[in-house]
Amino acid sequence: MTAKQKLMGLALVVMTSALGCDQSKAELDKTKADLVTVTAERDSLKTQLDQANGRLAGLQQQVTDLTAKVAAATAAAAAAPVVEEKADAKGGKKAAKKPAKAEAAAPAPPPSAEKMKELEKAPAARSGRGHL
Repeated sequence: MTAKQKLMGLALVVMTSALGCDQSKAELDKTKADLVTVTAERDSLKTQLDQANGRLAGLQQQVTDLTAKVAAATAAAAAAPVVEEKADAKGGKKAAKKPAKAEAAAPAPPPSAEKMKELEKAPAARSGRGHL
């Protein structure tokens, strides 16, 4: 092999590698552009996720607050009749009139067995409204 042939072979190798690099360079540039696009999309989705998580935390706090308010309202509604009974004991004549109206509207429950025995033992002790 002569020096001229070696030089031609070396030139051929350099040219084919240069042509091959041009093809892979275009593919590399396309891949880099895709990477930039995907990275931007990922960042956008992360931002949306952070915003959604923030809204979720706010909504969970609202649910907790509303649950506490419902529990307080339920407790107040359950305690309301007890408060009225205490007010009746302290209220005097005005308070006594309110239960009388309520009792007149609702039929009285039948007396218990102990109450019946007591009433049978001392019939004269009964007096007032509804003793007949």
